[in-house]
Amino acid sequence: MQTANLLLSNNEIDYRAAFYNAPVGQAIGRSRVIVDCNNAFAEMFGGKREDMIGNSFQSLYPTQADFEKTGERIAPFLREKGRYADDRVMKKLTGELFWVHVSGFAINRDDPYQETLWAFTNLSKERDVVNAQHASMTPRERDVAALLIEGRTGKEIGKALGISPRTVDIYRTRLLRKYNVSSTVDLVKQLL
Repeated sequence: MQTANLLLSNNEIDYRAAFYNAPVGQAIGRSRVIVDCNNAFAEMFGGKREDMIGNSFQSLYPTQADFEKTGERIAPFLREKGRYADDRVMKKLTGELFWVHVSGFAINRDDPYQETLWAFTNLSKERDVVNAQHASMTPRERDVAALLIEGRTGKEIGKALGISPRTVDIYRTRLLRKYNVSSTVDLVKQLL
């Protein structure tokens, strides 16, 4: 394995080398297209940098609907706070699904997907993807689950998703059954 020299001749840090060789997967997006990524990101998703650059992040989501819904769900957070993080199932280039912690930063809050920086951590050792596939969720269940993990109430989730608190409760109940747990606290533990 070749090691990168992170110091330039004038003792300044070579940030390009640091980015490409960082142990955490990182990608730079422009309008939800990968414009650059590091080696750890490419390796995590089963490819090479050249395989990733120029492709939409959509290719790394289980479905087109997952990509669209996730984009719609997190855009308000990027606008308001400039950053967002969650855990989600993503797809390698081979089609294999795996759990990933994603943390992102929007350069321009007014247009959150104009330019973004994302960091990815593979969680598949901590989470059983087979269970994730067995207890697969609908896109709406995923939305509700993500907001439950954040500690939101049914009323807050309903407002965020544009549905009634009663509808949120129906989805929460379905998730409790799917994961064979009796409380929201236990559900969140299962999801984490």
